Amino acid sequence: MYHIFYLLMHNNTTDYQLFSYQIIRWYEANPRDLPWRNTKDPYKIWLSEVILQQTRVAQGLPYYEAFLKAYPTVKALALAPEEEVLRLWQGLGYYSRARNLHFCAKVIWFELSGAFPDTYKSLLKLKGVGSYTAAAISSFAFDEVQAVVDGNVFRVLARFFGIDTDIASSKGKKEFETLANEIIPSGEPALFNQAMMDFGARLCTPKNPDCEDCPLGHSCFAFKQSLVKSLPVKINKTKIRERVIHYYVIKCGKNWVWNKRTAGDIWEGLHDFPMEETSLHNEIQELKLPVYAPVISFPKKYRHILSHQKLNVRFSEVQIPEKNYPDLEQWCENQGYFMVEEERIDQLPKPKLIVNFLSDAEI
Repeated sequence: MYHIFYLLMHNNTTDYQLFSYQIIRWYEANPRDLPWRNTKDPYKIWLSEVILQQTRVAQGLPYYEAFLKAYPTVKALALAPEEEVLRLWQGLGYYSRARNLHFCAKVIWFELSGAFPDTYKSLLKLKGVGSYTAAAISSFAFDEVQAVVDGNVFRVLARFFGIDTDIASSKGKKEFETLANEIIPSGEPALFNQAMMDFGARLCTPKNPDCEDCPLGHSCFAFKQSLVKSLPVKINKTKIRERVIHYYVIKCGKNWVWNKRTAGDIWEGLHDFPMEETSLHNEIQELKLPVYAPVISFPKKYRHILSHQKLNVRFSEVQIPEKNYPDLEQWCENQGYFMVEEERIDQLPKPKLIVNFLSDAEI
């Protein structure tokens, strides 16, 4: 809810105009030269916004450039094999973003004749495109007056206006979006949205914001009331799941056994090894192989953190004699695994955990 400060100080159009003016003036004096800000191409803007979800600019920029080089148009992305798209995405995490990106490219090319949706409401119909991404594309590419509300914007609004509604709640999201759309100037929606996002990312940061040099400090509720560290309010109700996984790196000559992950679990569409899983307090049973072979454990154990899961992982190597290749091949077919020659392993899209293991093991 809004604090009394907000009700007293920010209840008319003039106050909103002053806020917007100060944000934009700061942004124009402190610009960042980013490639997706120098275009009106909705495809390039969409690509940048999807990549930058849950990703810092410094990490996302090389991926943006690599994707544009590989797929310069929505047509090129639509016609690309999913495995290639996931391989290019490797290391960014949250792989559903890549799958949705690829799926939507096919929808735009094959069902919409290559015409990108040009309004906030039509963009929301695309799979994986939420209110934030739709607002970004519609305002940056098509100058629609639609406010972008991401984590940075939540933080700026919560602190300046003194809003303590939980930003993770549906009520909070609606409240902040309503306020942002009241503030956004009709003549400069793209400029204002960029300014708000940059202001939160670079000045009004989650930790150690630069309040002393902030152009809004003189009228910021959180700064004046010493509540900068308390706002915004986010109540995390998501339970973190602990998992214990034992991977088996099974080799037969120059062929390795791989598993392609399917829907219903993490890393859909990526490749890892056959595995056994148990709870934290139970022993893992060894994988039942078609022939006996010694199992040699790698000494290093891995702790891999995902958004809603913590993985405790170890790896073991199994060398199957080449004479037993037919037995192993039949076992793979029965279990849903497949054989890959060593020289093709790098082409497989893999989760970062597997990439790190291969690097550590110098395989």
